[in-house]
Amino acid sequence: MDIKNNILETIGNTPLIRLNKITRGLPCLVTAKVEYFNPGNSIKDRMALKMIEVAEKEGKLKPGGTIIECTSGNTGMGLALAAIVKGYRCIFTSTDKQSKEKFDILKAVGAEVIVCPTNVEPDDPRSYYSVAKRLAKEIPNAFLCNQYDNLANRVAHYETTGPEIWKQTDGKITHLVCTAGTGGTITGTAQYLKEKNPDIKIWAIDAYGSLLTKYFQTGEVDMKEVHPYLSEGFGEDFVPANFDMTVIDHFEQVTDKDGALMTRRLAKEEGLFCGYSAGSCLQGLLQLKDSLRKDDLVVCILHDHGSRYVGKVYNDQWMRERGFLEVKTIKDIISNRGNRPLVTLNPGQTVAEAFELMKKFDIENIPVIKDGVPEGSVSENGMFSKMFGYPDMINQPISAILEPAYPLVPIDTPVERLGKLINKDNGAVLSRSETGDLHIITKYDIIQSLTLY
Repeated sequence: MDIKNNILETIGNTPLIRLNKITRGLPCLVTAKVEYFNPGNSIKDRMALKMIEVAEKEGKLKPGGTIIECTSGNTGMGLALAAIVKGYRCIFTSTDKQSKEKFDILKAVGAEVIVCPTNVEPDDPRSYYSVAKRLAKEIPNAFLCNQYDNLANRVAHYETTGPEIWKQTDGKITHLVCTAGTGGTITGTAQYLKEKNPDIKIWAIDAYGSLLTKYFQTGEVDMKEVHPYLSEGFGEDFVPANFDMTVIDHFEQVTDKDGALMTRRLAKEEGLFCGYSAGSCLQGLLQLKDSLRKDDLVVCILHDHGSRYVGKVYNDQWMRERGFLEVKTIKDIISNRGNRPLVTLNPGQTVAEAFELMKKFDIENIPVIKDGVPEGSVSENGMFSKMFGYPDMINQPISAILEPAYPLVPIDTPVERLGKLINKDNGAVLSRSETGDLHIITKYDIIQSLTLY
């Protein structure tokens, strides 16, 4: 029987998957090492377990102790799983730019989470680094993992991630592409692969607002490079000890917007529901596509699962508020549905004629227009509500069921604002295009526009 003794034995041996659609224009084979197949849904499970095992071996973590770490969420998940199996308490510090889903998941597996401000210096007492260090000193029998400077981080990838990739590609890998954060994944994996073949190119993907790229290029820590950014899980405002820049061949920076959009493309076009850094990793590769050749074999590391980003990168409103998605307007709705003439009534027509128009065009709302000016409206709901009070209603002029005219709004009105204008008492709005033509926007039009990406 093949039965695992506990959840920790399922860490590693994640699949290598060919990318087909997004990379169609590239000259070579591009694959993804999909790390959300780990039990904690991220590559951080590997190093989390290794850090604990090394600490136990060195006597730094004793039975009944407390694990403390500053984490963006994924390392914390790996540590929490190990703590459950091994019987430790967990306290994690994180930053307020991380998604709420990450904190909720950590709490679900028994961890305590302290949220700290993002935009402070690393040595500021409020930073998540400083708070973690303080707690480690104050709490008896506590161990601060310090994934940034704990070299067990990169050892984990030297021992597992590198060998797996080498075996899965039959040693034919030519490029490793990986986002750079603590430095553990890219350094440990690169060290192993470079030992096997020093010609393998290691490309690090970084965020604008991180100082790592400038440090790689100049050897200088330039704090002027540091500014707030939205990308999660990579980029740093200092240089962790896990980095060995000698095994990295190139640093490439990716914008928050490009990384977010590519993350969504991975889900829609490849079926890979990954986190923010995965999209940034692939975007960085595409920015470097001119350096690829026909016989190359590229491995991109996709760090974690998209479930931790449903309130951010996979949320249309969050994306639009940051300018990552185009704001849809009435003009977009009109353009998408094609050249469809507006069905109207004039005040002299009858209820019967209104009903026939509704039936013929399968519509529920008709504006009443006189000399190009909206004078009222007729709706299916209004017609239905008055049927029983007027036995001969069908033969009456539409004035018998006339409702207020639909609001006339500008053509550039954002779709989100229409929710306040269209309600149970007012089933549509009108808008006039640049050519002077009137167009109607209904609830159905809005629902359709918001469900299209």
